[in-house]
Amino acid sequence: MSEDFQQALSQALPLLQELKTGIKPAPKASRAALTRLREAAKATKSLSTSPAAESRVWTWEELEKAILTCQKCAHLVRSRTQVVFGVGNRQAELMFVGEAPGADEDAQGEPFVGKAGQLITKIMQAMGFERSDVFIANVLKCRPDMPEGESGNRKPKPDEMATCLPWLREQIELVKPKVIVALGATATEGLIGETRPLRDLRGKWLDFNGTPVMVTYHPAYLLRNQSITEKRKVWEDMLLVLNKLGRTITPKQQKYFTLTAE
Repeated sequence: MSEDFQQALSQALPLLQELKTGIKPAPKASRAALTRLREAAKATKSLSTSPAAESRVWTWEELEKAILTCQKCAHLVRSRTQVVFGVGNRQAELMFVGEAPGADEDAQGEPFVGKAGQLITKIMQAMGFERSDVFIANVLKCRPDMPEGESGNRKPKPDEMATCLPWLREQIELVKPKVIVALGATATEGLIGETRPLRDLRGKWLDFNGTPVMVTYHPAYLLRNQSITEKRKVWEDMLLVLNKLGRTITPKQQKYFTLTAE
C-alpha cells in the first residue's frame, strides 16, 4: 500500500465511522484528502492488476541463481551435494524431463550422467541429436534424501515435486520447446499430474501448458528390461517425436529395434 493511499485513508476512515454512527450534521472531508484518496486508490488498483505483479519474467541468469540457491525443502537442502539445474541448448526444440537427480547427478551437478544417462544419450543420437542440441532437466532439482543407513535413490514425493515444479515451469517458459519427452511414470506425475500406469500413457500425446508431451519409459527401465520388444516401444515413441518435430525419418531409423534391423 502506497504512502499517499495510507495517509488519505487514515483521514477518511474516522469520517466514515462518524457517518456510520449517525452523527449530524454529516462531517466533511477536505477536497484535497478525497482527491488523494481517489488517485492513490487508482494507482494501487493499477499496480495490483499489472502483468508484472501477477507473474515475474525471469532471465536465465536470474532463474539459475534462484534455483541453485533454493531453500524451499529444508530436508533436501541438508542432504544435497548441489542443485542440479539442467543442461543443454536453452533454445532447444526438444526437451527431456526426468524425475530427480540420483547419486551420480548429485555429485556432478548434471542430469542423466550415470548408466541411464548414457543410454538416453544413445537414444538422442539415434534420433539425430547430440546432448548439446536438447535441454535436459528434472522435475525435482535436488536428490531425494535417503533414510539414515540406507543407500541408493528413492522416488521423490508428490509434495516435493509440487514444490519444485514452478522452477521447471519457468525453464520450459524460457526454452519454449516444441516437444517435451517425459521419462518415466514419476516424471509424468510430477510434470502433468498423471498417475495412470505408464503403459496407458506412452505413445499418446499429452499436454503441458500448450506444449505437446510424449511419455515414454525411463532409460533405467530399459537397463532392467533388455528385450528388443521393450526397446522398440521406446523407439516408437521417439519416432512420434521426430514426426511431430517435422524431422525426416530414414528407413534405417524405421527399422531400429526390430527383427529386420540391419
